[in-house]
Amino acid sequence: MIARKLYYSLTPKMRRVARRIIYLPIDLLTTISGNRNPMIPPKGMIFTGSGDFEKSGNDLVKLCIEYANLKPNSSILDIGCGIGRLAIPLTLFLNENGKYEGFDVVAEGIDWCKEKVSSEYPNFNFIHTPLRNDLYNLDVQDQAAHFVFPYPDNTFDTVVLTSVFTHMQPAEVQNYLKEIKRVLKPGGHCLSTFFILEENTPEILKSNPHLMQFRFEYDTYYLHDNKVKDANIAFKSFAVKNMAEKAALMIKLLNHGWWKGSDKARSLNYQDLVIFVPQ
Repeated sequence: MIARKLYYSLTPKMRRVARRIIYLPIDLLTTISGNRNPMIPPKGMIFTGSGDFEKSGNDLVKLCIEYANLKPNSSILDIGCGIGRLAIPLTLFLNENGKYEGFDVVAEGIDWCKEKVSSEYPNFNFIHTPLRNDLYNLDVQDQAAHFVFPYPDNTFDTVVLTSVFTHMQPAEVQNYLKEIKRVLKPGGHCLSTFFILEENTPEILKSNPHLMQFRFEYDTYYLHDNKVKDANIAFKSFAVKNMAEKAALMIKLLNHGWWKGSDKARSLNYQDLVIFVPQ
């Protein structure tokens, strides 16, 4: 908890610099020894959460195949693509008729993916979208609440967002859901993750201080940290349903994650997994 607060006290750029410094010895050792897969970024460059980068990417592909109807010839949009966690394993799954598009607010991740992935796989394209987010990017003023995805209507079979809505304000989530509906093909699927609070969740969290805490309540959501408002956001369950309905999307599946003490054997992901389909 103390380490998290210290991390949030830094600017987005300082957080990435700190990570590079912390993991520099490991990255130097793996580079010198030749033990690092060149398609996997150095640990110091990964800004998309903790855990095994390669395993989490492979697990995500499996979820997309099973729950989002992903096929080798699918057209897939990866929103908040980071530094290629999903794209890298997809290079082994998508065939020459498949197409991948990814965008992210962090330029360093996009640059790495262009150099390492797009150079080898021309059907993989990455776009830097400089939008303001107080966890990742303070250098611009453009807001996600007004962002129009740079793709035509009915383009994608599958849209994926992992740990993206957990860092977005309600108006931003609403806009993204509307845009997802626009770019999805009829019959398409959107796989996303949230922190979702049911009526009893706040009490469960209070009685289990080792779990992620959301102490700052607003009308439709809670914040983990009131000073870094985009750090971690948990939505009340009715708000997610209302936003989906307003965007003409239907919730096909809601699987509760183990972040809030759910039975890990029944959870598909640490965060709550939500599959949206067009109404």
